[in-house]
Amino acid sequence: MAEKPNAYRNLLGINKASFTLAVIAFILSVVDLGFRLEYRTDQFFLFIYHLAIALCLTSLLARIYIKRNNLKHKIVRIDMILSIFLIFVLIHNLARLFTFGFHSMHNSWTYIALFLVFLREVYNINFRFRYKLINPAQLFVASFFIIILMGSLLLMLPNATRGDISYVDALFTATSAVCVTGLTVVDTGSVFTLIGQTIIIALIQIGGLGIMTFTSYFSYFFRSGATYENQMYMGQMSNVDKLDDVFNVLKKIILVTFSIEASGAVFLYSSISNDVVMGVGQRIYFSVFHSVSAFCNAGFSPLKNNLFEITFRYNYFFQLVIALLIITGGIGFPIIFNVWKYFIYKIGNSFKRLVRKREKTYLPWVLNLNSKVIITTTAILLISGTVFIFLLEYNNTLTEHRSFFGKLVVSFFGSVTTRTAGFNSVDTAAMTLPVTLIFMLLMWIGASPASTGGGIKTSTIAVACMNVISIARGKKSLEIFGREISQVTINKSSAIILLSFAVIFVSSISVSAFDSDKSLLSIVFEVVSAYGTVGLSRGITGSLTDASKIIIVITMFLGRVGMITFLMAIIKKSVNTKYRYPSEEILIN
Repeated sequence: MAEKPNAYRNLLGINKASFTLAVIAFILSVVDLGFRLEYRTDQFFLFIYHLAIALCLTSLLARIYIKRNNLKHKIVRIDMILSIFLIFVLIHNLARLFTFGFHSMHNSWTYIALFLVFLREVYNINFRFRYKLINPAQLFVASFFIIILMGSLLLMLPNATRGDISYVDALFTATSAVCVTGLTVVDTGSVFTLIGQTIIIALIQIGGLGIMTFTSYFSYFFRSGATYENQMYMGQMSNVDKLDDVFNVLKKIILVTFSIEASGAVFLYSSISNDVVMGVGQRIYFSVFHSVSAFCNAGFSPLKNNLFEITFRYNYFFQLVIALLIITGGIGFPIIFNVWKYFIYKIGNSFKRLVRKREKTYLPWVLNLNSKVIITTTAILLISGTVFIFLLEYNNTLTEHRSFFGKLVVSFFGSVTTRTAGFNSVDTAAMTLPVTLIFMLLMWIGASPASTGGGIKTSTIAVACMNVISIARGKKSLEIFGREISQVTINKSSAIILLSFAVIFVSSISVSAFDSDKSLLSIVFEVVSAYGTVGLSRGITGSLTDASKIIIVITMFLGRVGMITFLMAIIKKSVNTKYRYPSEEILIN
């Protein structure tokens, strides 16, 4: 009987040693990738890397053997797959050592294995936080702040850039990436190396999905469960009503995201000719970069002039794929899941009626109110934006596109990209004033809730507009699609709109004070783009003073986390009281 407790104690010791070494190896790998090291230091780092991989492998196999009766089959399968991969890496690198020498063990497989080892060890530890000490809003804001700070430090590494870069520029780039904005103060393709660009795309992916989604899902993934308290946090952050569905939804979000991005990368790859991007490896990287950037509504591109480059300006298929990725990422995960459920419901009923000759199943409100409002609003904004851009820019920025189809695609792309994506296929500074104002309106509205995009959100503007119509008609309640909207939702939409105006107003005044030589239109355009996490600019971003860049950084951050969430994080929540004061109306109009 004493053997089992001893085995558990030994396993605990192995796990602690594996975790410590994994953290050390991960830190050394960052130093290794970021700095140019001497040969002996490089050898020492490689020894630590492989020792960490071997110790993690030992920990995995020991855990599977000792806890074989207490682990879920899914977790055992994952640990077995990871163990097989680590064994492959060790054998592969050992073979290269005897064939090509010690330095040949420096390869991509080693770094992938180190990342998986670090991820597995971090989420194998018992990490808990107390609800009374930190609320979900504070956790959400803090997670974005920490990852931005870490990203800015990583971009300062010598091997991340091809020259010197100021910390303000690194902070601006990291914030723009994590907040999936796309505003850049330096050229991404020429200033940042492959390592720097990889850091940027990783920050985009993390920021697009949200820190909480990544950390909570992978914590569940490796630890075979989550505490009730953690599930409560995730329920609030992912807008899921049923507690049991929290991690199922997070799992779907991860899988759907990677599946769509992979599919988008395949289509983008097929639309690029070899003479535009040389080499299969370069084309794959280029396609993956733009697919992730588009789905996350980031707008980053290694191209100097974004999609206004001559080789992509007339590539309409490429632009359509990017547009579809933007729409998918900006529509929101709850809408994607609900539309898919509705699609399966319709297909199932058609199959029953036509093939099996059975009565179809009736389920009320399969397509819920949230989906109906957001899809309708999105369609209205996309169509109206396309029409206005097409008509008002027909003899201006669209002149160079000879065909009707080309003008229509570019107009549609312009309407889509203003919805927090930030890719530009036309000269933004050359647009007419009416279209510039339309762009600002669309940027301010942004994408949908629970999506990768920003802005005040489509549902917010829909509720606000419908409320105005309801008040004008003399109704005492707001009704949409046969449902009454709660007063809490109406109050929240009004607060979001008011707070967005306040941030834009203060930021515009502040930037104007530090950059008085810039036109007011360009400054306001820049601020609205930053708050909506769009990334479009009239060409003034790079020439802003450091003070103005910091203001834009703050604006991007507030736009991404949301002013309501930010205020909830810094203002103490009031205690609900059981009494209510007598109500009285105040003169408004």
